[in-house]
Amino acid sequence: MNHHQSTMFFFLDETGPFATAENPLPGSCFASQAREMATRLEYGEMTTKYRNFRNQIFVFLDVRSFGEIKKLLGQREKWPEIDRRAYLLLGNMFGIKGSEREIIATINNYSRTADGVIRYLRNKVLAGYGSHVEMTNEIDAISSPVELLLIIFNDRYHQKARFEAKRKLVLMSLAGSIDQRERETDIENKFTRFLEFLNEYVWSREAKIGELEIVYLLSKHEKENFTCQAYDIVSREQAEQIQLKPGEKLTLLKRRRFSHNGRQIPIYVSIRKKPPEAKVLKLLRKGEENPAVAVDDELGLMGVLESSQQIKIFQQHLTSSAIAANSFMALEDISDSLSGGKRVAKNIGSSPKTAMLKFFARLGGMRVEFIVHTYESYLNYIYQRDVSHDEYEVKRIFDSGVAELLFPKSIYFLDMKKIRDRQLISFRRQIEEF
Repeated sequence: MNHHQSTMFFFLDETGPFATAENPLPGSCFASQAREMATRLEYGEMTTKYRNFRNQIFVFLDVRSFGEIKKLLGQREKWPEIDRRAYLLLGNMFGIKGSEREIIATINNYSRTADGVIRYLRNKVLAGYGSHVEMTNEIDAISSPVELLLIIFNDRYHQKARFEAKRKLVLMSLAGSIDQRERETDIENKFTRFLEFLNEYVWSREAKIGELEIVYLLSKHEKENFTCQAYDIVSREQAEQIQLKPGEKLTLLKRRRFSHNGRQIPIYVSIRKKPPEAKVLKLLRKGEENPAVAVDDELGLMGVLESSQQIKIFQQHLTSSAIAANSFMALEDISDSLSGGKRVAKNIGSSPKTAMLKFFARLGGMRVEFIVHTYESYLNYIYQRDVSHDEYEVKRIFDSGVAELLFPKSIYFLDMKKIRDRQLISFRRQIEEF
């Protein structure tokens, strides 16, 4: 993987000058070893990055040399003051407003996000390998950036713990950039406004807010690729009586309605605001430290309608609803593979066979990603071999190199290539057998 020479990833890379050695070296010698390493790698940019990083560490810990860091390890009485100072520096850097307590609470929250990223991978994409990749308890328990940084230089800690302290700092830093970006773009309020717009103007006024009609799709899938061949819409009562045969699936849809020319058209909608963990992973996959560049789909809506005809009606309805709400609505970046065209798979791990209509709607100062499916394409999106979202999730974490970056072989002794293939088989089995 190209570790996307961005600074954060350069710090994490276990083949680079900041690799976590078995023992952190004594003060002066650490610097010379890293210098040799930097010289070996490439003079110029790498050395500049190394110097820049070294200086950041010194400023952060309020020291002038690696030797002083070593000394500091034995002077615990100095830590609280360094800690306080570091929290305030970070607060200013991420533009966090509020009292000292609020700043500390916000930064400690980044630590929760960092741990959340690792937990999410452990429980989902690396399910079954949980005990291999479990975090060292001590690292899990610490939120203070200063304490984490000192652990990296502390020989009392095992190599794995020191790597995890470093990884946690990198993830916290990404969480901080994301939080700053969310505050700048006022994402919380926009999300609320978007939901209000849907309830006021888009969904049918005949139903109560949040009122959903439950139906199931009973679908038959062919053996080879588990593609949907046929489906029936069945009621909840009918669904309770059904005994599934091999190759059949029962899928729940909770449908809202919108009105069009006096007709009530049902639509299943799931609305998402990406959680911070998902955004951190997205930055890692794209090798990008700046969320403004990498995360453009903070607000998303997935809609599932019965046919392509209904999808066209829904698009018209959206545009006219926006006008009713006094906002012009522009649909941007439209890509439609429902009508049989191959989708251009832009993202690592995604399949060109995935059929969907995708567009961004710009309205009222927001940009919302819409993904729209027909019932058939939705069933394939969940179940079809090579297309299903569960498989996509696995592929993109492994194929983008994120799994290897966060769980390097030198520390966790895992062969990510083998695990990727194993996980795909296991997800496939779950999809087809249950």
